[in-house]
Amino acid sequence: MDNLNTLARQQIDDARASAHGRSAHLFLHDGPLRQTVIALTTGSALDEHNAPPAASLQVLYGRVRLTAPSGNHELFAGQITAIPHERHALHAVEDSAVLLTAVTKVPDRAQDSGIITATRG
Repeated sequence: MDNLNTLARQQIDDARASAHGRSAHLFLHDGPLRQTVIALTTGSALDEHNAPPAASLQVLYGRVRLTAPSGNHELFAGQITAIPHERHALHAVEDSAVLLTAVTKVPDRAQDSGIITATRG
């Protein structure tokens, strides 16, 4: 079992030692579920990138800014938010560690609900 506080401290130390000011550790990989602790030093960022089908971001330490076309959100330690379903970026306002929980694949809603769909030929 992993301890998030320990993982966050380790990743912050690694980010501070990195020339790019960031570090990440994927600690849970179960089917489509991924949980990653990401650390960023003050002023560093994860540049704009695509969103997974479903994800949340929880700030474990520090303060970050999540930017997207639909709006920007500044988040502090203890806060959690859903990742927008659009390209977005993450900027460290101060040395920070976040927990990214992502689902890389979602079932088709019709299959998931037990509804059988058919096409006519």
